[in-house]
Parts: sequence; C-alpha cells; structure tokens
Amino acid sequence: MRNPFATAGTRQRRKSADHRVLYQAASLCLQYPDTELLASLPLLESALSQQPQTGPTADLRRLVEHLLTGDPDQLRQDYIDLFDLSRRHTLYLTYWSDGDTRRRGGALAEIKALYRESDFLVDTRGELTDYLPMILEFTARVNPDGGRELLISHRASLELIRLALQEKDSPYAHALVAVCATLPGESPADKASALALRQPPPVEHVGLDAGDPRLLPLFTTTEMAAMTGGPARRGR
Repeated sequence: MRNPFATAGTRQRRKSADHRVLYQAASLCLQYPDTELLASLPLLESALSQQPQTGPTADLRRLVEHLLTGDPDQLRQDYIDLFDLSRRHTLYLTYWSDGDTRRRGGALAEIKALYRESDFLVDTRGELTDYLPMILEFTARVNPDGGRELLISHRASLELIRLALQEKDSPYAHALVAVCATLPGESPADKASALALRQPPPVEHVGLDAGDPRLLPLFTTTEMAAMTGGPARRGR
C-alpha cells in the first residue's frame, strides 16, 4: 500500500501539528518491506531527523535503523511470520475490539464513512479499512484531526498490539510505542489494563448456532486469566 489517498474534491485539508511526519513514517515502516519501501528508508530517516527528538521520534528511528541494517530477505520473512501467519500481532484494529463478528462490519463501515467524508478517493488495494498503516496514512496526509480521533477511539487495540509485539521482542514494537506516545494519557502496563480501555462487544447469538466460531471470545480463558491474574477455569 503506497499513498492510497488521491484528491477528489476541493475541500481544504484541516491543518494540524499532530505528528504528521511521524504518522507517515510509521505507516510505511509497518508495511511489507519490499524493494520500494526499503529504498525509501534513507528519506524517512532524514525526515525524522528534522523532527524534535522526543520519545516518539526516537522510538520510531530505532525501527527505521533496524530496517536499514537488516538483510532484506530476512526482513521480509520476519514480516510474514509476524503479521501474515498469525493473528496474534494483526494490524487490523477492529479485530482486537470486535473479533470476527457482525459488529465488526459496523466498525469497518464507520471508518469507511470517515474516508468518504474527506473528499479523497481511497485505494484500499484489498485491505480492510481498519488496517493500521492505512489509518496512519490517512491521519498524516488527509485528515490529521479526524485520523487522530480515530486512533484515540481505538487506543485499546493499539496498546494490545504494542504489548503483543513487545512480548515477541519485535523491533516493530517501536512503531506502536511511538504512535501510542502521541495520544493522550499514559500507555497501560499490561494487557488487563489495556483491555479495560474498551467496553466488551456484545455477543451476537441471533442467527448463529451454538458452535459457530464467531461466538468464540477474542481471547481464550487461559489467556484472559494470564491477563487478569485470575485462575483459568478451562483452557482450549
């Protein structure tokens, strides 16, 4: 996904000082490290070097350095293993809040409506609208204020991704640390605190059989117990 937003109207963009360079760089760094992306890294490094060297910028520069110095083939394999072969680190925000339920469709539609209201054409290139690099691109290039509100409303999902990447000791955690640091308040220290940032989605029973996998929780009882410190009644 490269520059998916093309002008489709004459409405002026709302200007904001909300970390647009950082969001643009984070968007690119969280995408598959193909030849085009790797070639753009020196430009990203230069752009970030001109920003105030506060915590968020310093964190993101660590990921840029990792991508600059890594073996391209290994970087690509690591990315596939991390993001494509498992949902444990997925970059689709509504998956963390709504799982694979019909409620998720409504959440995706709300994001799509925000894109449409911007007077920009969005080329999703097969990605769902909640794909984090796309939301960061939207925030950086199209609607800084609306995009930032979108990030804030999905703060729990961002923090859960951050914690999952930190547990994996992945360099990509630096991008999530940087993005979360630009949002109001402190980042939660653990998964239980991150989960507490959101309201649990209602379970959808209408029209679904008891064994339908869409009724399964986003986290197993064992995982929930590990997050909350309580006993697990039953594992899966």
